[in-house]
Amino acid sequence: MHGCAALHRSIIQPSVPSKGALLHAFADQQEACFTVLDSTTGTFLTPLRLNGSSKNSDISCDSSSPPHATETAITNSHDQSHHHPHSSAVTSSNSTETSPHDVHSPPAFSIDFDNESGEVDREYTGQFEGPEKTLEVCFRRRDGMMEMDHSQFQSDSTVFPPPKAGLRLLRRSDLDHICKRARCTILSTISNQYLDAYVLSESSLFVYNYMIVIKTCGTTTLLRCLAVLIELGRRLDLELDWVGYSRKNFNFPDDQCFPHGSFTQELEYLYGHKRLCEKLDGNGYTLGPITDDHWFVFVADQTIRSKPDLENDRVLNIMMFDFDLDVADLFYYDRYQRKKEGETEEEAIKRISMEQTKAAGIDALCPGALFDARAFEPCGYSMNAILYKSYYTMHITPEEGSSYASFETNQKLASYTSLINNVIRTFRPRRFVMTLMADEGGLKEIKGNPFVETNEYSRIAVPPKSKYNSGLVYKRTNIASIKVESDCCCMMGNWTIAHELGDRDFNEQRHRGMSFN
Repeated sequence: MHGCAALHRSIIQPSVPSKGALLHAFADQQEACFTVLDSTTGTFLTPLRLNGSSKNSDISCDSSSPPHATETAITNSHDQSHHHPHSSAVTSSNSTETSPHDVHSPPAFSIDFDNESGEVDREYTGQFEGPEKTLEVCFRRRDGMMEMDHSQFQSDSTVFPPPKAGLRLLRRSDLDHICKRARCTILSTISNQYLDAYVLSESSLFVYNYMIVIKTCGTTTLLRCLAVLIELGRRLDLELDWVGYSRKNFNFPDDQCFPHGSFTQELEYLYGHKRLCEKLDGNGYTLGPITDDHWFVFVADQTIRSKPDLENDRVLNIMMFDFDLDVADLFYYDRYQRKKEGETEEEAIKRISMEQTKAAGIDALCPGALFDARAFEPCGYSMNAILYKSYYTMHITPEEGSSYASFETNQKLASYTSLINNVIRTFRPRRFVMTLMADEGGLKEIKGNPFVETNEYSRIAVPPKSKYNSGLVYKRTNIASIKVESDCCCMMGNWTIAHELGDRDFNEQRHRGMSFN
């Protein structure tokens, strides 16, 4: 339990009251605000304000009530494709393939839940919300049985992959319905013996036997997937085990649809969700200064930890802004030959997608992994990669003035120093936000954690990418951390360019002990 002790600058209480108190506050139109100050860094870990507002934050709830709509039974979502507003995804043929999981799958989901409509399109304003919303939902078997150890499938020198079970038995039509609720569609998929990874029109979906991770950007309505997920889990004889929802503060909060008008609205929606509340008690938290980039987190945990590998999970996310213009130019579709002689449209898409991957050096960030890249027209890029039990995902919006790139992985590394430096060196952003969510066991395994180093040693120095540019030194401007739900440690920090260096200056700074690889 002391694994996060060094991270805590102060004792932090949950930033929202109990569910009953929250709903009562809304009913009575009372204003409540809870604020926690990091006494060492001066950073406010700002929780929820009810019926209030903040100039530089989207934590207030001033969105109008959502319209009501009646939804029919499950339908295929391919007729309502919601691609990046700035790009037109060229949909691959496998978006309508029959899922290999259809065998032994449960009956298709056909019951309506949560008819609060968030599917009304907002007119595109020329601004795109790059940073993703992330929803992670874990289940466990109702019979109490744990997932079988893979060693049970070994026979002499032959290793048999574990059988697909749980959520991986869902039909493609069920996954389509989940995505429809979030206002996105499946474009392509890759699989290995541990998980299935789907590139979406608005980011990514990862399906394990008993865990599902969905990341969506833009004006998607991610939380509206939750009712469907819970019901589908019930039909698979699974019960809810862990729910995590997180996102960075919105750059354009007024563009969002219900229930994402504000973090307050999102929490009210979660707390009003009967099936969630019956299973788990969760809390919402805000990490970081509300006058700068900050991170919203909701966690509801009822995990029964009876296996060691359940106690060392972690997810690293790097959100980069205003990255190098030469790198951004690599993700414009017209830069590449559209169609070669004898090439089908689908083959051209795959070729251009991999050309972008290699030109930017993204393939080197995930050595040995199976890739599924997707280039968008006129610009934009998404990528999933899987390696054993781990996933990597990248999403890139290259427009000048609002460029954004994200990199996320749940790979369990003893040190993330090399990976972080390689990602930052690849894109050379003007600033970036980094988050880490880890169980205590996973946190203890990490060496050289940039979130806990002193200010001098938390700096990140990256060498010149070529002879035409200089080395960069990034300083950490603030940091916040909290331990929630017994053993889930959440950390976030903001980094910005301190100065640029020539080769000689860079080597001098490197010898002073700055992070480098």
